[in-house]
Amino acid sequence: MTAMDQKITDTPQPGRIIDAHLHIYNDAYPLIENQGFLPPPFSVEDYKHRTRDLPIVGGVVVSGSSQGFDQKYLKPALEKLGDQFVGITNLPSTVSDEKILSLRDSGVRGVRVNLKRGVVSGLDNLVDFGMRIWDLAGWHLEIYVDSRELDEIIPKLIKLPKVSVDHLGMARSGLSQIRKLAEAGVHIKASGFGRTEVNIVEAVKILYETNPDCLMFGTDLPSNRAERPFNRTDISIVAGALNSEDAIDKVFARNAAEFYKIKL
Repeated sequence: MTAMDQKITDTPQPGRIIDAHLHIYNDAYPLIENQGFLPPPFSVEDYKHRTRDLPIVGGVVVSGSSQGFDQKYLKPALEKLGDQFVGITNLPSTVSDEKILSLRDSGVRGVRVNLKRGVVSGLDNLVDFGMRIWDLAGWHLEIYVDSRELDEIIPKLIKLPKVSVDHLGMARSGLSQIRKLAEAGVHIKASGFGRTEVNIVEAVKILYETNPDCLMFGTDLPSNRAERPFNRTDISIVAGALNSEDAIDKVFARNAAEFYKIKL
């Protein structure tokens, strides 16, 4: 047994996981090249195979940049994954009420604002759009952004009743901004460790101490464009940064279950 294997064995592991951030790329549906990248297929079956040894009891399928504003892939993906999985999708602010309500009935829980990959540009109507989808469908916004660019966004985000930020905000130097959001009740995804500069242990400890209800774990599978893909040591890194079995269960399951209205 290697030293790393021993460390994983010695670290308390979550008994259940709601995967708060995963992607499905079904090549039966059109994909859009984004910033020179087109993702390879990653099916529901691929996801189940990659997570077969993990205690995953539910999750959140998040639309990627290459899926644009199209949701055709999402409904069949959620049907295959089952009732414990919900969706987050990309939508323009001009989307109709009827479309929002139809997606809600198909298991969609919110809208992703992808500033990092340029799917959405401009923030002028961010609050208005966030309030509209909240009032209409109980939806929230999920922000994919480099935390070094959050100064402009923080005053807007804290006006919203419910919002989350992906991948610990990406940048190590932006941790202070992410902490401000956690203090204000914004949820933060502990995910995408292969694409972030953040010191994971430091960030998890600080954010849990700041707001124990804010952190939600996600695999970010299949981890496209990341320097390294997800592996189960990421679970041990997060679990090891928390100080109790209760904290581990909150970050790996209960916080996401409450946020996304998934039954445990």
